[in-house]
Amino acid sequence: MTSITPLDTSPVRLTGELDPQISRGLWLVKWILAIPHYVVLAFLWIAFLVTTVIAGFAILFTGRYPRTLFDFNVGVLRWNWRVAFYTYSALGTDRYPPFTLARTDYPADFDVAYPEHLSRGLVLVKSWLLAIPQLIIVALFTANIPFWWEATRNDSTPGYQSTAGISILGLLVAIGGFFLLFTKKYPQGLFDLVLGLNRWLYRVITYVALMRDEYPPFRLDQGQHEPGDTEPDFPTTRPDLVTTPA
Repeated sequence: MTSITPLDTSPVRLTGELDPQISRGLWLVKWILAIPHYVVLAFLWIAFLVTTVIAGFAILFTGRYPRTLFDFNVGVLRWNWRVAFYTYSALGTDRYPPFTLARTDYPADFDVAYPEHLSRGLVLVKSWLLAIPQLIIVALFTANIPFWWEATRNDSTPGYQSTAGISILGLLVAIGGFFLLFTKKYPQGLFDLVLGLNRWLYRVITYVALMRDEYPPFRLDQGQHEPGDTEPDFPTTRPDLVTTPA
Protein backbone atom coordinates (compact mmCIF):
# COMPACT_ATOMS: atom_id res chain seq x y z
CA MET A 1 0.00 0.00 0.00
CA THR A 2 1.52 3.30 -1.10
CA SER A 3 0.73 6.83 -0.06
CA ILE A 4 0.77 10.07 -1.98
CA THR A 5 3.07 12.63 -0.40
CA PRO A 6 2.32 16.36 -0.47
CA LEU A 7 4.82 16.75 -3.32
CA ASP A 8 3.17 14.09 -5.46
CA THR A 9 0.67 14.85 -8.17
CA SER A 10 -2.53 12.98 -7.44
CA PRO A 11 -3.77 10.65 -10.18
CA VAL A 12 -7.29 11.68 -9.15
CA ARG A 13 -8.08 15.21 -10.28
CA LEU A 14 -11.09 17.21 -9.14
CA THR A 15 -11.54 20.89 -9.92
CA GLY A 16 -14.29 23.48 -9.62
CA GLU A 17 -14.30 27.12 -10.73
CA LEU A 18 -16.48 29.36 -8.56
CA ASP A 19 -18.80 31.45 -10.73
CA PRO A 20 -18.64 35.09 -9.56
CA GLN A 21 -22.16 35.76 -10.89
CA ILE A 22 -24.20 33.17 -9.01
CA SER A 23 -27.88 34.02 -8.49
CA ARG A 24 -29.04 34.92 -5.02
CA GLY A 25 -31.97 32.54 -4.92
CA LEU A 26 -31.70 30.01 -7.75
CA TRP A 27 -30.06 27.52 -5.36
CA LEU A 28 -33.37 27.21 -3.51
CA VAL A 29 -34.95 25.40 -6.48
CA LYS A 30 -31.97 23.56 -7.94
CA TRP A 31 -33.23 20.34 -6.40
CA ILE A 32 -36.15 20.59 -8.83
CA LEU A 33 -34.06 21.66 -11.81
CA ALA A 34 -31.66 18.77 -11.30
CA ILE A 35 -34.35 16.04 -11.25
CA PRO A 36 -33.60 14.91 -14.85
CA HIS A 37 -29.96 14.42 -13.85
CA TYR A 38 -30.92 12.55 -10.68
CA VAL A 39 -32.99 10.12 -12.75
CA VAL A 40 -30.17 9.46 -15.21
CA LEU A 41 -27.59 9.17 -12.42
CA ALA A 42 -29.69 6.55 -10.64
CA PHE A 43 -29.26 4.27 -13.64
CA LEU A 44 -25.63 5.26 -14.16
CA TRP A 45 -24.74 4.36 -10.58
CA ILE A 46 -26.33 0.92 -10.99
CA ALA A 47 -24.20 0.43 -14.09
CA PHE A 48 -21.18 1.77 -12.18
CA LEU A 49 -21.57 -0.92 -9.52
CA VAL A 50 -21.91 -3.66 -12.12
CA THR A 51 -18.87 -2.53 -14.12
CA THR A 52 -16.82 -2.22 -10.93
CA VAL A 53 -17.55 -5.84 -10.04
CA ILE A 54 -16.65 -6.96 -13.56
CA ALA A 55 -13.47 -4.87 -13.46
CA GLY A 56 -12.57 -6.42 -10.10
CA PHE A 57 -12.56 -9.90 -11.61
CA ALA A 58 -10.58 -8.63 -14.60
CA ILE A 59 -7.95 -7.12 -12.30
CA LEU A 60 -7.80 -10.30 -10.23
CA PHE A 61 -6.99 -12.44 -13.29
CA THR A 62 -5.11 -10.02 -15.54
CA GLY A 63 -3.84 -7.18 -13.36
CA ARG A 64 -5.49 -4.66 -15.65
CA TYR A 65 -8.65 -2.56 -15.46
CA PRO A 66 -10.47 -2.88 -18.82
CA ARG A 67 -10.04 0.49 -20.48
CA THR A 68 -13.63 0.76 -21.71
CA LEU A 69 -15.02 0.08 -18.24
CA PHE A 70 -12.50 2.48 -16.70
CA ASP A 71 -13.49 5.34 -19.01
CA PHE A 72 -17.17 4.67 -18.36
CA ASN A 73 -16.74 4.73 -14.57
CA VAL A 74 -14.65 7.90 -14.70
CA GLY A 75 -17.42 9.42 -16.82
CA VAL A 76 -20.05 8.49 -14.24
CA LEU A 77 -18.03 10.12 -11.45
CA ARG A 78 -17.45 13.17 -13.67
CA TRP A 79 -21.17 13.48 -14.41
CA ASN A 80 -21.99 13.06 -10.72
CA TRP A 81 -19.46 15.72 -9.72
CA ARG A 82 -20.81 18.25 -12.23
CA VAL A 83 -24.34 17.80 -10.85
CA ALA A 84 -23.03 17.91 -7.28
CA PHE A 85 -21.12 21.10 -8.07
CA TYR A 86 -24.25 22.68 -9.54
CA THR A 87 -26.43 21.59 -6.62
CA TYR A 88 -25.88 20.96 -2.95
CA SER A 89 -22.33 19.68 -2.71
CA ALA A 90 -20.91 23.05 -3.72
CA LEU A 91 -23.40 25.51 -5.34
CA GLY A 92 -20.45 26.67 -7.39
CA THR A 93 -22.25 27.65 -10.60
CA ASP A 94 -25.68 28.33 -12.10
CA ARG A 95 -24.67 26.86 -15.45
CA TYR A 96 -26.76 23.74 -16.05
CA PRO A 97 -24.66 20.54 -16.25
CA PRO A 98 -24.39 18.82 -19.64
CA PHE A 99 -25.81 15.33 -20.18
CA THR A 100 -22.56 13.60 -21.09
CA LEU A 101 -19.91 11.31 -19.64
CA ALA A 102 -17.20 13.14 -21.59
CA ARG A 103 -15.16 16.11 -20.50
CA THR A 104 -16.47 19.51 -21.52
CA ASP A 105 -15.68 23.14 -20.74
CA TYR A 106 -17.97 22.98 -17.70
CA PRO A 107 -16.49 24.80 -14.66
CA ALA A 108 -16.37 21.54 -12.67
CA ASP A 109 -14.24 18.64 -13.89
CA PHE A 110 -13.04 15.23 -12.73
CA ASP A 111 -10.52 12.80 -14.15
CA VAL A 112 -8.42 9.81 -13.14
CA ALA A 113 -5.15 8.79 -14.77
CA TYR A 114 -5.49 5.33 -16.28
CA PRO A 115 -3.28 2.73 -14.51
CA GLU A 116 -1.39 0.38 -16.82
CA HIS A 117 -1.20 -2.22 -14.08
CA LEU A 118 -3.03 -2.86 -10.80
CA SER A 119 -2.22 -5.24 -7.97
CA ARG A 120 -4.12 -8.52 -8.18
CA GLY A 121 -3.94 -9.02 -4.42
CA LEU A 122 -5.06 -5.56 -3.35
CA VAL A 123 -8.28 -5.89 -5.32
CA LEU A 124 -9.48 -8.36 -2.68
CA VAL A 125 -9.04 -6.01 0.29
CA LYS A 126 -9.09 -2.41 -0.94
CA SER A 127 -12.82 -1.74 -0.97
CA TRP A 128 -13.72 -3.08 2.46
CA LEU A 129 -10.61 -3.51 4.63
CA LEU A 130 -7.92 -1.04 3.68
CA ALA A 131 -10.46 1.70 2.98
CA ILE A 132 -12.03 1.53 6.48
CA PRO A 133 -10.08 4.52 7.97
CA GLN A 134 -10.91 6.64 4.94
CA LEU A 135 -14.57 5.58 4.94
CA ILE A 136 -14.87 6.55 8.60
CA ILE A 137 -13.49 10.02 7.89
CA VAL A 138 -15.70 10.50 4.84
CA ALA A 139 -18.72 9.42 6.87
CA LEU A 140 -17.94 12.10 9.46
CA PHE A 141 -18.54 14.91 6.97
CA THR A 142 -21.07 13.30 4.61
CA ALA A 143 -23.40 11.38 6.94
CA ASN A 144 -26.58 13.21 7.95
CA ILE A 145 -26.72 14.48 11.51
CA PRO A 146 -30.31 14.68 12.86
CA PHE A 147 -31.68 18.17 13.44
CA TRP A 148 -31.83 19.05 17.12
CA TRP A 149 -35.62 18.78 17.27
CA GLU A 150 -35.39 15.30 15.77
CA ALA A 151 -32.51 14.26 18.01
CA THR A 152 -34.48 15.21 21.13
CA ARG A 153 -37.80 13.83 19.94
CA ASN A 154 -39.21 10.92 21.89
CA ASP A 155 -41.56 9.30 19.39
CA SER A 156 -43.04 6.00 20.50
CA THR A 157 -44.80 5.35 17.19
CA PRO A 158 -43.94 1.78 16.09
CA GLY A 159 -41.60 1.79 13.15
CA TYR A 160 -40.88 5.52 13.38
CA GLN A 161 -37.45 6.47 12.12
CA SER A 162 -36.23 10.00 11.62
CA THR A 163 -34.73 10.85 8.24
CA ALA A 164 -34.38 14.59 8.79
CA GLY A 165 -30.84 15.85 9.11
CA ILE A 166 -27.89 17.43 7.37
CA SER A 167 -24.25 16.51 6.92
CA ILE A 168 -21.30 18.74 7.79
CA LEU A 169 -20.65 19.20 4.07
CA GLY A 170 -24.32 20.00 3.48
CA LEU A 171 -24.29 22.50 6.34
CA LEU A 172 -21.26 24.31 4.93
CA VAL A 173 -22.92 24.52 1.50
CA ALA A 174 -26.16 25.76 3.09
CA ILE A 175 -24.19 28.51 4.86
CA GLY A 176 -22.72 29.45 1.48
CA GLY A 177 -26.25 29.52 0.06
CA PHE A 178 -27.45 31.94 2.73
CA PHE A 179 -24.43 34.15 2.11
CA LEU A 180 -25.50 34.24 -1.54
CA LEU A 181 -29.10 34.98 -0.59
CA PHE A 182 -28.28 37.94 1.62
CA THR A 183 -24.99 39.28 0.23
CA LYS A 184 -24.78 37.76 -3.30
CA LYS A 185 -21.26 36.64 -2.39
CA TYR A 186 -19.96 33.15 -1.70
CA PRO A 187 -17.03 33.42 0.76
CA GLN A 188 -13.95 32.15 -1.06
CA GLY A 189 -12.52 30.48 2.04
CA LEU A 190 -15.76 28.58 2.62
CA PHE A 191 -15.89 27.50 -1.01
CA ASP A 192 -12.27 26.29 -0.89
CA LEU A 193 -13.09 24.18 2.18
CA VAL A 194 -16.13 22.68 0.44
CA LEU A 195 -13.99 21.78 -2.59
CA GLY A 196 -11.41 20.19 -0.31
CA LEU A 197 -14.02 17.95 1.31
CA ASN A 198 -15.39 16.93 -2.08
CA ARG A 199 -11.86 16.23 -3.31
CA TRP A 200 -11.26 13.91 -0.34
CA LEU A 201 -14.58 12.15 -0.97
CA TYR A 202 -13.92 11.49 -4.66
CA ARG A 203 -10.40 10.22 -4.01
CA VAL A 204 -11.84 7.67 -1.61
CA ILE A 205 -14.59 6.67 -4.06
CA THR A 206 -11.95 6.16 -6.75
CA TYR A 207 -9.90 3.92 -4.46
CA VAL A 208 -12.92 1.90 -3.31
CA ALA A 209 -13.97 1.49 -6.94
CA LEU A 210 -10.61 -0.23 -7.61
CA MET A 211 -9.50 2.41 -10.11
CA ARG A 212 -6.11 3.13 -8.50
CA ASP A 213 -3.78 1.35 -6.07
CA GLU A 214 -2.39 4.53 -4.48
CA TYR A 215 -3.91 5.00 -1.06
CA PRO A 216 -5.82 8.31 -0.74
CA PRO A 217 -3.86 10.86 1.27
CA PHE A 218 -5.07 11.92 4.71
CA ARG A 219 -4.94 15.49 3.56
CA LEU A 220 -7.50 18.24 2.98
CA ASP A 221 -6.42 19.87 -0.27
CA GLN A 222 -8.55 22.98 -0.35
CA GLY A 223 -9.08 25.29 -3.29
CA GLN A 224 -10.54 25.28 -6.76
CA HIS A 225 -7.66 23.32 -8.28
CA GLU A 226 -5.44 20.43 -7.30
CA PRO A 227 -2.22 21.29 -5.42
CA GLY A 228 0.54 22.22 -7.85
CA ASP A 229 -1.81 22.99 -10.73
CA THR A 230 -0.73 26.06 -12.70
CA GLU A 231 -3.49 25.67 -15.27
CA PRO A 232 -7.18 24.90 -14.68
CA ASP A 233 -6.95 21.94 -17.07
CA PHE A 234 -5.13 18.61 -16.78
CA PRO A 235 -4.54 15.61 -19.06
CA THR A 236 -7.73 13.85 -19.97
CA THR A 237 -8.27 10.13 -19.57
CA ARG A 238 -9.06 9.85 -23.28
CA PRO A 239 -8.30 12.82 -25.55
CA ASP A 240 -10.94 11.64 -27.99
CA LEU A 241 -13.62 11.99 -25.30
CA VAL A 242 -13.20 15.77 -24.95
CA THR A 243 -16.27 17.59 -26.19
CA THR A 244 -17.73 21.04 -26.05
CA PRO A 245 -21.43 21.81 -25.71
CA ALA A 246 -23.21 22.76 -28.89
